[in-house]
Amino acid sequence: MATLRYEFYETDETLTLSVFDRGADPAAMSVQFEPRKLVYQNGDKVLSLQPLKGQIDPTGCDYTVGKVKVEIRLVKMVLGRWGGLVGKAPDPLASSAAPPSSEIPIRHKRKNWEGITTDILTSDKEKTTEEDPNVGGDSTVNTFFQKIFADSDEDTRRAMMKSFQESGGTTLSTNWDEVKKETVDVKPPEGSEWKRWG
Repeated sequence: MATLRYEFYETDETLTLSVFDRGADPAAMSVQFEPRKLVYQNGDKVLSLQPLKGQIDPTGCDYTVGKVKVEIRLVKMVLGRWGGLVGKAPDPLASSAAPPSSEIPIRHKRKNWEGITTDILTSDKEKTTEEDPNVGGDSTVNTFFQKIFADSDEDTRRAMMKSFQESGGTTLSTNWDEVKKETVDVKPPEGSEWKRWG
C-alpha cells in the first residue's frame, strides 16, 4: 500500500485538501465522505483520515481531479477553524446536551449582496434641496440666486448686477449703498490669479 502526500488550507466554512496523486484516473478512484471520516482510494493507494477535527457535511463535499493532484473540498457543519485535519477534538454536534446557540455558530446561507445592493438603489429617492442643499450642483445655486434677484427691490437688483459685472463674476453684493460709491474690485478665489481677456 503506497502512502500519499497531502496538504490542506481552510476557511471558516470549508477545508480544501490537496492529495498529490499524479495521473489519477477519475474512473478508477473513489472518495468517501462521512461526518468525521474521509477515505481516498486510487488502486492500491489509500488515504484514510479519521477522526476529522470537526464534522463535515457529506452531501456538500466534492472533489476535482487534476493532472498532479486531486483537490477535495470539505464543507464544515460548524463555522470556525480546526487548526488541524485529524485528531481528537470535542464534537459540538455530537454532544447530548445541546449548548446555547450563541456558543456554536451554525453554518448559514450566503448573503445575496447583489440583491441587497439592488434593493438599496431602488429604494433611494431623489433628495430635495430642503433635505440636502448640495443636490443639483450649479443649477441649484443658479436657481437660488434667481430667486433672490426676483424677490428683491430695485436697489438690490442694481447692486447685484453692478457688483457681478464689475468684479468679473467674483463678487455678488446686495447692498446698493456700498456698491454705488465706487468700482467693485475683482476678488478671485484663494490660490487663483485674475487675468483680463481682450
